[in-house]
Amino acid sequence: MDPLSRRPIRAVAFDLDGTLVDSIADLTHASNALLAELGRPPVDLPAVRSFVGDGAPKLVERVLAATGGLPSPDEAARCLRRFLAIYEADPSARSALYPGVAETLGRLAEAGLRLGVCTNKPMAATTRLLDDLGIADRFAAVVGGDSYPTRKPSPEPVLGLLERLGVPPGEAAFVGDNEHDVAASRAAGVALVLMVPYGYARVPLDGLPHDGILEGFADLPGRLSA
Repeated sequence: MDPLSRRPIRAVAFDLDGTLVDSIADLTHASNALLAELGRPPVDLPAVRSFVGDGAPKLVERVLAATGGLPSPDEAARCLRRFLAIYEADPSARSALYPGVAETLGRLAEAGLRLGVCTNKPMAATTRLLDDLGIADRFAAVVGGDSYPTRKPSPEPVLGLLERLGVPPGEAAFVGDNEHDVAASRAAGVALVLMVPYGYARVPLDGLPHDGILEGFADLPGRLSA
């Protein structure tokens, strides 16, 4: 979108994993705890990094497929429940905010912007993680992978989040790290789509229809006003 024709940004929506928080170590720990119970070999960090982005059901499905194949639907459902029980018990033990996140969110909130989180992670783990890492109070609304019938790359959760924030898509920005964030925010009609360079993208960011890649999270305020 032409910056000269864009309305002022009043809200910013953020992806969570790979954008605000580096959570791969905790996701890997929970995956390997499940696999150990099943008598399967562990998965490593790079593998789990390539599995995330589509919500917990897909993550568990990919972990199982990579370590011996998918079980029956009933057993797969049991494995998902067990993974969530392990992960949600302590989703932040090995996770950390990316550099500049806490400070930049503070600057944006002080500037009067409405902030929200739109993630494919289940809500229970999302709210616990945000609270544990000390940034929950920065967000006026949060939606997870189980908040709506569909997840990103569907625009439904993005539109739902913006409705909760009380800001139309044409006055909102979305900050994410992968192709689903771009697809969902573009389909929702978000005015400005920005990417972080350090996340869990599975395709090259340069080929996606976003509005730019931040050099670091702390560069975000300047890009919103450009």
